Amino acid sequence: LIAAHGERQPDAGNESVQRIARTLGTQRLVSEVAAGFINGRPAIGEALGTLTAHRIIVYPLFASSGYFTRDRLVQLIDEANTLDRRIEILPPLGLDPGLPDLVVGRLAEVAREQRFAGETCAAVLLAHGSRRNPASREATELLAQEITGRAAFRDVRIAFLEERPFLDEAMRSLEGPAVVMGLFSGEGLHGARDAPRLVAQLAREDVVYAGVIGNAPGIDDVIGRTVQAAISASASQS
Repeated sequence: LIAAHGERQPDAGNESVQRIARTLGTQRLVSEVAAGFINGRPAIGEALGTLTAHRIIVYPLFASSGYFTRDRLVQLIDEANTLDRRIEILPPLGLDPGLPDLVVGRLAEVAREQRFAGETCAAVLLAHGSRRNPASREATELLAQEITGRAAFRDVRIAFLEERPFLDEAMRSLEGPAVVMGLFSGEGLHGARDAPRLVAQLAREDVVYAGVIGNAPGIDDVIGRTVQAAISASASQS
């Protein structure tokens, strides 16, 4: 089960999550694949009800282990598990060990498209953030550390929508080309509207938006490897 936040609007970007589910289904790693949303249809419980297997692996397509991942998703899964099936909830996308290489690859690809030289280009990670819960900041800082360690960019910075530093603050002292990556799981309000708007407001031709991690090429492979690792770990324990 691919679990995501989702959007209720008719034109919401839930299709990217459904595409991931369809792609994973073609990989034949598991017998069934479904996608469910906390906001949007099908709901988590509805999607869970379409699966017939006794064991279910839930992959949270969230950028951090915040309220929706740690509390709300768990609550919805528990309420829907009326058949008392074995359900394993994996760590979210934002903490997936395959995420740093995925982000580096996407940022580098966009930099090449813009003819930004790697040694002069900076990477900026734009996340949701929260003044009440540190999970988003912690996951973003950890990802920034991993990307910095790969030495692919001259600088790696973080910015948030709902806490400081905001994007304009993070970019204020940053000179030269930069690529901004949206740490959002889908093309919803934040990834498709807020982030591009904030990048445009910088009014800098040397700063471009790379889109959201949920649509990054290779996201299916990252999730597939993690699911396969969970299956293998379970087999070795049984």
